[in-house]
Amino acid sequence: MKKGSPYGTHRVIEPKGVLPQPAFKIDNDMEIYDNEILIDVKTLNVDSASFTQIKEQAGGDIEEIKKIMKGIVDERGKHQNPVTGSGGMLIGVVEEIGPALEGKTELKVGDKIATLVSLSLTPLRIDSFGEIRKDIDQVDIKGKAILFESGIFAKIPEDMPENLALSVLDVAGAPAQTAKLVKPGDTVVVLGGTGKSGMLCLYEAKKRAGVTGKVICVGSREKTIERARSANLADEYVVADATNAVEVMEKIAAVTDGEMADVVINTVNIPNTEMSSILITKDDGTVYFFSMATSFTKAALGAEGVGKDVNMIVGNGYSKGHAAISLELMRESETLRKIFTELYA
Repeated sequence: MKKGSPYGTHRVIEPKGVLPQPAFKIDNDMEIYDNEILIDVKTLNVDSASFTQIKEQAGGDIEEIKKIMKGIVDERGKHQNPVTGSGGMLIGVVEEIGPALEGKTELKVGDKIATLVSLSLTPLRIDSFGEIRKDIDQVDIKGKAILFESGIFAKIPEDMPENLALSVLDVAGAPAQTAKLVKPGDTVVVLGGTGKSGMLCLYEAKKRAGVTGKVICVGSREKTIERARSANLADEYVVADATNAVEVMEKIAAVTDGEMADVVINTVNIPNTEMSSILITKDDGTVYFFSMATSFTKAALGAEGVGKDVNMIVGNGYSKGHAAISLELMRESETLRKIFTELYA
């Protein structure tokens, strides 16, 4: 059996010498190397920014969505959206484990897992499509995938439905990073607070900020704001267009008496929300850009252009213990679990 790199560089076809994520094309031949895990894939949870772009390109047509997704995988050997650069994650069953991983992994053949590394670096083959749940970014397929030795994963818990676990694990980095960033007494704004990652961030922020803090939910529609309000996920609720920086700034100034936010968490899945995040942050405050629609250039030059001295964190989707932290939220909050079950499971 062929020996592989822990980071999957042996799978890179073009250009040689780079890691699988920035590579244009990787090998998706499903004959495993000695340190790889072969997965029988059941469901893809496509990154929200990526799936939004694909749906728009397809005009919402299911068959066109399939064609676009299959085309990406056939060309690249992985599901990396060429527009957003992002991927997503998957659920599947462990089919084969390379001999070099014996004693190094807790997994065994037959385990049901969610990969916690991006589809943008995961060798993937799509054989056929099942149901496409385009409102929640989930696509059932028959296919295979490879998990590298360095790849992280989570076993699917037995106390919740698969699709519920998948929807939470897909954005597990967001509430885990929120837990690290928010301190008691902080004023926190979550842009996109009515979405999947946004609601988890609101819940975690409210726990961390405590009774002396203030958590503000910003959403684009009154209907989804009402859902967050009914779950008591925030202290203040604001309807605003996150791409309209001046509107957002004025509305946040109004509910903070001009003090603005200590921490801003951006989970919006569309472009051009960088300046809204920056303008509502206090000097020396922190902006966490979780959304893959974020432009580093727009954020960096935009902050400079308005003279804002803020700490900006790129949305690292990994944080130690993030899977366990996020799944525990579904156990802690019956209300939040009910919402996620209705929407995603």
